[in-house]
Amino acid sequence: MAPPTPLAFESEIHQLEELLSKLEQESKGVNPTEEIRQIRKELTNLKKNKYANLDPWETVLVSRHPQRPQTMDYVDLMFDDFVELHGDRAFGDDRAIRCGFARLGDHRVMLIGHQKGHTLQERQACFYGCAHPEGYRKALNKMRLAAKFKIPIICFIDTPGAFPGIGAEERGQAQLIATSLLEMSKLTTPVVCVVIGEGGSGGALGIGIGDRVSMLKHAYYSVISPEGCAGILWKKATEETKSRAASALRMTSSYLEKLKIIDDVIPEPLGGAHRDHNEMANTLKTYLLRYLRELKGLSTDVLMEQRYLKFRKMGVYLDPLAASGS
Repeated sequence: MAPPTPLAFESEIHQLEELLSKLEQESKGVNPTEEIRQIRKELTNLKKNKYANLDPWETVLVSRHPQRPQTMDYVDLMFDDFVELHGDRAFGDDRAIRCGFARLGDHRVMLIGHQKGHTLQERQACFYGCAHPEGYRKALNKMRLAAKFKIPIICFIDTPGAFPGIGAEERGQAQLIATSLLEMSKLTTPVVCVVIGEGGSGGALGIGIGDRVSMLKHAYYSVISPEGCAGILWKKATEETKSRAASALRMTSSYLEKLKIIDDVIPEPLGGAHRDHNEMANTLKTYLLRYLRELKGLSTDVLMEQRYLKFRKMGVYLDPLAASGS
């Protein structure tokens, strides 16, 4: 696999990867020389050190990497017998959200996920992963169908936010997302949500209410994007203000795990999911199968009660009267 497109902070990694690639081509597949072995070791250590100490803004850049695997990549790598379901029965078929029946191991599931696209043509068709009201309506219809037949639901979240255009607002964007939050909380079947890349604003939360909510290590999950936050607070989105916003928002997996917003941080391959799609898919599949085994053994009443309590207890509140002893 060719080295991925380097990010701004990966200059040293990229230089070593290019040097290693050149030396490996010159060796023509024979036993690696001591120089090649040394560079491989140095490259591994460099990746470990860099990716173990990413700041929040660098994490955002990794989550947006153009070669990072998306929902339809995982369909090819993890799922069998995928049958896509189209349309919302009201307006159209939003390509930013994909839905369909699939098989994961021995489990039949309903898969729902954001799709950004890899090529320019696909990105434009998918609105860069920003779904319209019809996308959330489609997703909710398919969730209800899955609940009717007691089929578990898996949601992959990867969006900078819901589409912000006038047409989307005219067709009830906010109302559809609010309805999704309510209806997902009442689904009588297991729901597993994983943030695989960007988890931005209500666009992410619209398919984010589940019995298990997890994130990939280098994903982010936030009420607003760093650019949006910087624009509101400092009236400009520069590298400095975006970095400050990303740090202030506590949007990375390590923060959210400590705050008990998510259940698990799913590890990524060394250097990020974009460097090894197969390894990332195998790791993600292991976690999903574990969640399904845990949840399918619960009765409907217990499942829904646990889901309610999971979201009800998020956040720490201080009663001022209790604190003063009144």
